[in-house]
Amino acid sequence: MRHRDRGADVPEPTVVAADAADYFQTYSVVGLIAVVGVLFVAVAFGAGRLLRPVVPTPEKLLTYECGVDPVGEGWAHTQVRYYVYAFLYVIFAVDSIFLFPWATVFAAPGYGATTLVEMFIFLGFLAVGLLYAYKKGVLAWT
Repeated sequence: MRHRDRGADVPEPTVVAADAADYFQTYSVVGLIAVVGVLFVAVAFGAGRLLRPVVPTPEKLLTYECGVDPVGEGWAHTQVRYYVYAFLYVIFAVDSIFLFPWATVFAAPGYGATTLVEMFIFLGFLAVGLLYAYKKGVLAWT
């Protein structure tokens, strides 16, 4: 579109180079803070390695649990149901984490019906998973 095709009240578009410079300057500050953080951690680990005493003895190299000497082999059988309980806990922890932002959006005007439907769909998926776990018998503590 040529300039004369536009109306007299339409200004000519301009590109502001200062906006791009400000944009990259903010990222350079974030990058500088990240580099300082990495250097801080590296210096702390390096100082720890240089200052710590290194006197390996057979007792220090022995594995132990709460100060008790190990007896037998280090292999122990763990039942799967404990992992199932942990997995169910994670599922419901994620559910509770999802509920708090949902409640704030639900309170906002204009979002009530949509967020309510989305939450019931989400809770439906969780209920189906819980029902499946119940039908499989993994919730029975035996």
